[in-house]
Amino acid sequence: MQPQEKSESRVAVYYELTKPKIWYLLVFTAFGATLTASNIYGVEVSMWTWALVLSSVAAGSAAANTLTNYHDRDIDAIMERTKKRPLPSRRIYPATKARDFGLVLAGASLVLAGAISLTTTVEQGVWAAGFIAFGLFNNVLIYSYILKRNSRTNIILGGLCGGAPPMIGWVAVTMSDLWTMGLAMAGLVFIWIPMHIWALTLHFKEDYNRVDVPMLTAVQSEKTSARSIAISTVVMVLFSISPFFLIMDGTAEYMVGPVYLWTAVASGALMVGLSAWVMAKPMERASWTLFKFSSPYLAVLFIALMIDSAL
Repeated sequence: MQPQEKSESRVAVYYELTKPKIWYLLVFTAFGATLTASNIYGVEVSMWTWALVLSSVAAGSAAANTLTNYHDRDIDAIMERTKKRPLPSRRIYPATKARDFGLVLAGASLVLAGAISLTTTVEQGVWAAGFIAFGLFNNVLIYSYILKRNSRTNIILGGLCGGAPPMIGWVAVTMSDLWTMGLAMAGLVFIWIPMHIWALTLHFKEDYNRVDVPMLTAVQSEKTSARSIAISTVVMVLFSISPFFLIMDGTAEYMVGPVYLWTAVASGALMVGLSAWVMAKPMERASWTLFKFSSPYLAVLFIALMIDSAL
């Protein structure tokens, strides 16, 4: 007799399947981009637009996580870190239930993003839906199905999807400067992802080697892995300062001010310091500490953007 889901815990189990800790942060970046754009351009965002932005990003991110969980259920059953997830533990059975749930979420996210057209313009809704589609394609097909088990640099091209939520938040407010300030905010997430993931995989390198998944910091020596993490951290911190000063229409305009700048400098110094610790002692404790600080670091940058744009 196969294990069955307990009816009283079904909602909680499917919620766990979506990896809420991941999509919480992505929804927050969409929120930050929406509010920052609203503050900068003086555009009032309606309640319905807010609801559509946040729900579409939440559903899209949850869909991507669910579908990648479905694809990775074989290796998740072997890795110590993941073997208690809903699919390998058979709290959801058969696995096709998870696949179908992910597909429903993906469809819902596209509809919700497209519905932004009803509260803004058709162009804005089309772009929002396009960014959702790109995020799903990049995360599920490019990263999970093609790159993850075949390339040690998988998370670089596979992390492009991380920039979709800020772009959706921005485009829901305005099409102005989408490819300057909007792209800079998306870039913050994209460039943050390798450091975040590489710190995690260095900590759990034995798990990844056990299932023959060639994450960069799992297959390289600890010294080389630590160097890769440090380089990616420095690049991330340098890029984080770029939104402070953007070239707009041939003239220099301050898009954000000293609150963001000094927050980026101070928090970036902390991240560089932690990556230096990983280089000095590339051990589990150092890499785990860097990983745990990385999510609050990204959230702090977006909080600083929101505050600065309001001022």
